[in-house]
Amino acid sequence: MSGVMTYSGITTKIKAMEAKLLTDKDYETIAGMHGVVEVIEFLKGKPGYSRFIEQLDDSLYHRRHIEKVLVQSLYDDYTRVFRFAGFEQKKFMKFYIKGYEVDLINYCFRIVFNHYDWPFDLDYKKEFFDTYSQLSIEKLETSTNIEELVENLKGTEYYEPLKRVAQSPKATLFDYDLALDLYSFTNLWKMRKRTLKNKELEYLTKDIGTVIDLMNLQWIYRAKKYYKLVAPDIYSMTIPIQYHLKVDEFKALVEAPGVEEFVNQVANTYYAKKYHLDNTKTLEQLYKDSMVGLYMADRRRAPYSIASINTYFFLKENEIDKLTTALECIRYGLSSRETLGYIGGVIH
Repeated sequence: MSGVMTYSGITTKIKAMEAKLLTDKDYETIAGMHGVVEVIEFLKGKPGYSRFIEQLDDSLYHRRHIEKVLVQSLYDDYTRVFRFAGFEQKKFMKFYIKGYEVDLINYCFRIVFNHYDWPFDLDYKKEFFDTYSQLSIEKLETSTNIEELVENLKGTEYYEPLKRVAQSPKATLFDYDLALDLYSFTNLWKMRKRTLKNKELEYLTKDIGTVIDLMNLQWIYRAKKYYKLVAPDIYSMTIPIQYHLKVDEFKALVEAPGVEEFVNQVANTYYAKKYHLDNTKTLEQLYKDSMVGLYMADRRRAPYSIASINTYFFLKENEIDKLTTALECIRYGLSSRETLGYIGGVIH
């Protein structure tokens, strides 16, 4: 009863927001379009995006700017739910900011590493980060090299792990990405018990634990298939946490002599059995199926709980990923069928 009392208002609000998400039919329509402007005009009629598109001048109707609209819509949803949330719910929602911060830092590293001609172009994120984040976009935008970028993170939790990488003159973009991911997931795993309790702790443990397991599976696979790395190197690039993967299973996966043996080992894991991994599915598909199954099952079991918030933001972020992929497919002139295949839509 306490869950219903605590979550009835926010669950009702989230249901109303979820009704505005795109449908399979919408994706079919988008997949058949022939240009970014056509997609923008279509999204202008969708309440989740219309307000931000209407602020765009017609001359800005291209992919780079529509992707900003998608992010602004996500931030707007976060703000609306956060303002409506109670104290414990707010503590849970603050964990989402960590993911947004990592994405921002990764973006900045790419700009600096690749010496892009265009500026950071982060002003559209500034209000959100000024309100909810420890990062200063104003500082990050002044970075002209890696050393400056790392120093501009001083005072944040990300400074020390990235400073250690910066001390190596041979550090690559991959090294910074890896250090950031290893730190952020390991730290989230530690923080969850200090910050949350009861159902909030249970749900976040399942979410982070599952993501860590599935990310490790993908990293091990890529390390073997594309980089031919040996076991000691693979151990150094995986998150040192196992959730549904047993320690001996994890060891066997890392130390499998090749890709075929690794895939055979994956077939014996919890995830392959629960989500019916077979030769027709990639590890990326296993990741998607596992996360969809996890969030939907949690919400069915406990609709008046943090699971309602969790599931909504998973669906929203998944929608943005699909739209971004669809825009890329349209840019390259792929057919409707091919586009639906890439975004995981319904193929007739």
